[in-house]
Order: sequence, then structure tokens, then C-alpha cells
Amino acid sequence: MRLSIRHATTYRYAAPVRSVIQLLRMTPSSFASQTVLDWRLDVDCDARVREGRDGYGNIIHMLYIDRPVRDLQVTVTGRVLTEDEIGVVRGLAVDLPAEVFLRETALTEGGAAIEAFAGSPLADEEPILDRLHLMNSALNRDMRFDTEATIVETKAEDALAAGHGVCQDFAHILIGAARCLGIPARYVSGHLFRRDGAHIQQAAHAWAEAWVPDLGWVAFDPANGKCPDDAYVRVACGLDYRDAAPIAGNRRGGGTERLSVEVDVRESQAQWQGQS
Repeated sequence: MRLSIRHATTYRYAAPVRSVIQLLRMTPSSFASQTVLDWRLDVDCDARVREGRDGYGNIIHMLYIDRPVRDLQVTVTGRVLTEDEIGVVRGLAVDLPAEVFLRETALTEGGAAIEAFAGSPLADEEPILDRLHLMNSALNRDMRFDTEATIVETKAEDALAAGHGVCQDFAHILIGAARCLGIPARYVSGHLFRRDGAHIQQAAHAWAEAWVPDLGWVAFDPANGKCPDDAYVRVACGLDYRDAAPIAGNRRGGGTERLSVEVDVRESQAQWQGQS
């Protein structure tokens, strides 16, 4: 599938900010089932931008603004060719040993609720893939998707106990449960093409990847109860949301801020309004 993506983040400050430093994880990489055809990063003011990779292999850009601004918009646009590999992720240019992703974090740490959800330890003869599919389906069935229920700092344990959350929470719970079973798992941020025609979205998407012997990394999207297919564009990964968030940073001054995000994901034959 050829997908066109536009991801715009806009900040409006009560007073001019004196300086801004941001780390951007908004650029996808090519691998076996994903080919980046073209990609562009735009900032609507004078800024310095430096590209690199972080310790997880994600493409990052460091953004520096050293003069007062009242408004700031960071936009990425591009086209990506995707293939359906039934969730299997192969051919990443940079990756870490799977064991790195057994490490707990504050957002994914297992407690009584996650341990109960994960269930009994894996038996030697039980296929890891089967347990992961069961947990993925159970979260989709039993958790309620609710954009008002949690914040970015909500822990997986608390979201599971409450029974509702957003895609970030679903992913964190699955990651925490997998690690409780000794299965390496990691958080993934990216984009989802909505086949129901809802091309305009208010945020990027999130899911999980778990390490399965003989297969390698396999992606699971508990918010939708499936393994990601050619409707997904993988952008960044890490131990949890903090390692893969599209934007993180600091500013000096500015007072209060208003933040808005708009994501447009559609088949590339379609045109965005105002573009030729």
C-alpha cells in the first residue's frame, strides 16, 4: 500500500518563548516491509536542525530555536510503501539485542493486575506466539478505549486496573505482561491508515512488538486486536512511550501553551486539501 502522511504539531504560547530545544522522532526508517519513498521535515520559523540516530536505532532530529517565537509548528510529510508481513518485523537497519527489552520501566512495571493478566508462567511446550495472541485479543475485548481516562504518565498497572485507556496504555499493558513472562517486548510509535475513512486523526498511533523465537520481532496492536499489516507505518521504538514519543523537549519562557496535533494518513493517490 502507498500511504501519504502529514503529521503537524502546533504550539501557541501566551508570551514569546526565548528558546526551544526539541527532540523529534517523526521520521520512519525503511526495512523489509516498509520503504520510505520520500519524507520532509518543516519548521515554520528560523531553526537549526541536526539529524542522527538514538540508541534504539530511531532516526531523530534535534531542533534548536534561539530567538523569540509566539507560535511554532513542526510538520512532517511523506510517502511510504508498505507490505503486509502479518506483523513480523525484519530487516531493521539498526537494532539492539532482544534481551535489552526485558528491562522494566516506571510506565510498564508489572504489579498485581498485570501479573494476573499475564497468567501462569509459560510452560516449556507452550508456544510464545499463542500466549501473545491471547493477551492481545483479551486486551482488545476487555479494555475500553477512552481518550479522557488517562494521561501520558499513566502507568500500565493503573490503566489495566481501571479498565480503560488509549493506544499508549494498551501497548504498555501488553509490554508489561510480556516482560512478566520473560518475553522481550518494546513500545512502537507510528501511524495507522484507517480503512473506515477516518483519515484525520488527533494523534499518532502506538502498538507493541514482542520477541518470538524463530520469528524475531512480531508486532501486536491490542487497541485494535490484531497484528499490524500494510495499514501501519512504523516510526520509532523504545522501552516505553518516553523513548518513542514523536516530540520531547524544553523551552524557556512563553507562559502557558496550547498544543494541537493533526495527523492525516491516506492512500497516496488522494490529495490533501490545498495541495496539487
